[in-house]
Amino acid sequence: MKKILLSLSCVAMLGLASCSTVMGGAGALVSVVTTGQTATSNPVGTKVETSEAFGILGLVNVGNASIQKAARDGGITKISHVDVKTLGVLGIYTQYKTIVYGE
Repeated sequence: MKKILLSLSCVAMLGLASCSTVMGGAGALVSVVTTGQTATSNPVGTKVETSEAFGILGLVNVGNASIQKAARDGGITKISHVDVKTLGVLGIYTQYKTIVYGE
């Protein structure tokens, strides 16, 4: 019985660790992290646009959080920098948002 409980505990810990790693944060319950991903020599512009994707239980993942989509939707032709914001809740819901800045 102890071996079964130990095995289940290890599987649960590995599962939670992989969720927090995928989201880029260290929180097992809730993780909200914004990181800078790309910077160019272009000056910071006045336009900002986002693109998003989300997932449920790691089984269903939908959306297009690409830099290209955000730039196209915002009419941005000269990108100055890109941030990425991730949200994870208990490994149940994840959201990935790309934020593009430029002219």
